[in-house]
Amino acid sequence: MSILVDSSGKTIPLSVNYFPHRKCNYACKFCFHTDKSSITLPLEKAKHGLSLLHDAGMKKINISGGEPFLNPKFLGEIIKFCKDDFGLESTGIICNGSKVTLAWLDRYGDYLDILGVSCDSFDDDTNLRIGRSDKGFGIHKRKVFQVAEWCRDKGIMFKMNTVVSRYNWAEDMNEEVAEIAPFRWKVFQVLLLEGENKGPDALRDATDLVVTKEEFQSFLDRHASQKCLVPENNDAMENSYLLLDEEMRFLNCTGGKKMPGRSILDVGVQVALQDAGWETETFIDRGGIFEWKRPRPEEFAW
Repeated sequence: MSILVDSSGKTIPLSVNYFPHRKCNYACKFCFHTDKSSITLPLEKAKHGLSLLHDAGMKKINISGGEPFLNPKFLGEIIKFCKDDFGLESTGIICNGSKVTLAWLDRYGDYLDILGVSCDSFDDDTNLRIGRSDKGFGIHKRKVFQVAEWCRDKGIMFKMNTVVSRYNWAEDMNEEVAEIAPFRWKVFQVLLLEGENKGPDALRDATDLVVTKEEFQSFLDRHASQKCLVPENNDAMENSYLLLDEEMRFLNCTGGKKMPGRSILDVGVQVALQDAGWETETFIDRGGIFEWKRPRPEEFAW
C-alpha cells in the first residue's frame, strides 16, 4: 500500500500548500500566483477547512501567497491552531521576508517548524529588475540574512527558495548561501502558467524570463557544492504539489494552467482531491517527503 493511500483506498493529502490570499507587496515578473482575487476566508472557516485536511491525513502544511505576512495575525493563529489543536507534524511558511518581524516570531515562533524566504539574487539591481522589492528599495538581501539569523536564534528551520530566470541564471550565489546555511535550498525554473504569468488574461508576462534546460543545469552545476540544494525542473514542479487556494479549492496545473476545483468546504477532501491533478508518484520522486519536523529541546538526547 502507498504511504499516500489509506487502508480504504482513499488518497492521503500528506503535504498541502495553502495560499490564504493572493495579495503581495512585491511584483515579481515571473510570479505564478498573482493578485487576481481579494478573498480571504474568516479565520474560523479556514480552521475548519484545515481540520478536514488533518482528519484526511495531512501532516504538513506550507503557507504561502501572495505574501502571507501581510495578514500576520491570521497567519500566526493558523499555525498556532495547527500545532495546538491537532499537533500537526510540520508547519511551514514561504514568504519574501520583507514583513517578517522579531515581534511576530516572539509570539508565534514556537508553533513554526520551517520558515522559507524566496531569494533569487544577492544583487540589489537584479532583484529590482525581477520585481523582488518593496516600493523599489533594494533591501532584499539584507532582509534575507536578518530573517535567517532570527531563525537560527529561535531554532526554526530556515529554508530558501530560488527561481532561476533570464536575469539570474549566470549568477554565483555560493558564498552567500554558504553563509546563510539554509537546511534546504529549493531551486526552480521559471514556470509559465496560462492566466497567471502568460497569456492575455495574465497579470504578469514571464515569457522572456524563461531559461533553457542547459542554462538551468549550468546554475545547478555552479552550485553543486551546496549540500542543501534541492533542484526542481518544470516537469517536477507542475503536478507534484497539492495547492489549496484562498477558497480552499485544489488548483489543477495539468496542461500548464491553474484550474480551481471544488472547495473542500463544500464537497469534502476526498471529492475535492479528484479535481487536484496531483501526481503522487512525482511528489515522492521529487523528494516531497523529507525531515520536516523541527527538533524540540525535549527530543534531544543529552
